[in-house]
Amino acid sequence: MRSQARYGESMRTATISRHTSETSIDVTINLDGTGAYTVSTGIGFFDHMLEQLSRHSLIDMHIKTVGDLHIDQHHTVEDTGLAIGEAVLKALGEKRGIRRYADALSPMDETLTRVAIDISGRPYLVWKTAFSQKKLGEMDTEMFEHFFHSFAQTAGITLHIETLYAPTTTISPKPRSRASRGRCAKRSSSTSARQA
Repeated sequence: MRSQARYGESMRTATISRHTSETSIDVTINLDGTGAYTVSTGIGFFDHMLEQLSRHSLIDMHIKTVGDLHIDQHHTVEDTGLAIGEAVLKALGEKRGIRRYADALSPMDETLTRVAIDISGRPYLVWKTAFSQKKLGEMDTEMFEHFFHSFAQTAGITLHIETLYAPTTTISPKPRSRASRGRCAKRSSSTSARQA
């Protein structure tokens, strides 16, 4: 698939197939999409997180992951993050005309989360989010940071995710940051005629 386009054209798409002894993953994304998605990773809450990321970013994502979940979630989550990051990097092409930087705050009830992105070519993750429980649904909460680290590495982005405040009784800061991550992904990867 062609991953480069002139300003105004919708050709910023990519398909990645990643197959290892632990996972088999196929990812297709369209950076200029409508937020359409089909997601199947075998981990219900992870599917939900990726669906919401697609919906809030308006980036079409079609993700099929088959992993060694009979062992644990590590390879499934890590390799899915790596594949999505590769697809984003490929779809961005030469990155001409992108806005590059974005940040967003997401208030939800008593919690406030901030996300900032720089599509810099310098991968880095700052993670300042904690969970009061070990699982959300069947997903191990320690896997969230691992996913975003893997994604940032292959996408070549600097990504900061921070829960500014949340009461200790809050079930999860994660839903609060989905909208922020989605809006940041859309803004930073969007094109502008003035920056083309």
